[in-house]
Amino acid sequence: MSIQSTNTNILADVLFPVKENAILRNFLLAVAGSLVLWASAKVKIPFYPVPMTMTTFVVLVIGMVYGWKLGAATVLLYLAEGAVGLPVFAGTPEKGIGIAYILGPTGGYLVGYVLAAAICGYLAQLNWDKRASLTALAMLIGNLAIYVPGLLWLGILLGWDKPVLEWGLIPFIGGDLLKLALAAASIPLIWKLKKSA
Repeated sequence: MSIQSTNTNILADVLFPVKENAILRNFLLAVAGSLVLWASAKVKIPFYPVPMTMTTFVVLVIGMVYGWKLGAATVLLYLAEGAVGLPVFAGTPEKGIGIAYILGPTGGYLVGYVLAAAICGYLAQLNWDKRASLTALAMLIGNLAIYVPGLLWLGILLGWDKPVLEWGLIPFIGGDLLKLALAAASIPLIWKLKKSA
């Protein structure tokens, strides 16, 4: 079974079915998703050892709900908004804007967002979003897709003699596990509610 034929298995197609114009619907979903990403980057939730934003959660959920193509396109739109200077990222405009911000220490994580949305979207199209255990596994794989380029870029930029894991991974594990559990509980629940409706 090809990816095209499984497309109706994603939540976006169930929650927002195409009535007339798929391109317009997808454009509106991408814009809405980029706005939710923008908002999620600005909300800081007190958490130990560092405050938590919901950006990674939203990236992974967008992938799972939108599928791999629209999910990746939505995150690319978000990155394009940031590249042209809109203060869409966490810490902007205080920590810089535009390409300078993207090429800074968090740049690898931003690239990882696109990979994570695509991977989670692909797995959702394979029905990994219908069971909590598979959704959690998809989210874990998505988190890895964010951390690998993020840590690689951080090490290249700041030097491998620095405590890269202590700066770019360890403080965020607890928050990411919490977000993973939230997604694993909520996405399959939405499917169940939709089926029973």
